Amino acid sequence: MRKQNIDNPWISYRWVPQEVLPDFGQFNSTADNSISGKFLERDEDGESWLFTGYELNLFPDEAEGYYLNISATTPCWFVMWRLEEDMERYIDSQSLPLARSEVTIAVPHRICVSYNEAGRLLDGGESVDTVTMSAEHASWLEEYVSENYRPEPKKRHRPASFKGAERTAED
Repeated sequence: MRKQNIDNPWISYRWVPQEVLPDFGQFNSTADNSISGKFLERDEDGESWLFTGYELNLFPDEAEGYYLNISATTPCWFVMWRLEEDMERYIDSQSLPLARSEVTIAVPHRICVSYNEAGRLLDGGESVDTVTMSAEHASWLEEYVSENYRPEPKKRHRPASFKGAERTAED
């Protein structure tokens, strides 16, 4: 997550997801897949935090949402995040003093690639932002979609004028 400084009279920064990377062990994440964040760097434009512990599962019944994502102009990751006050639960002990400089910190809670799932999260009032997907990840998702997505056949609806009148037997 990136805490970006902004020039605004009401707020001084905003949180945005910066990048989604697969973890092949290079981040020394916890074995139990619990969310853990650590401070990376600070510059004049803001500060960056790395969060690990996410698992991406693909489900055949969500294939339409994956298809909608992959067929978009720019396929993306959907990152659902919340502002959390309970920093000890999410931030590692070395980064905790830096996190406590604010009342809350933005913690990603879910990462998905389905338009439909992201829509349900937004409908539920969650904050969901997008991060552009790399060509490598987009091709991986496209392969999954081609193996698992079968569009439902279109059903022709008869116009109401051709359905006929509904009359009782007494008429």
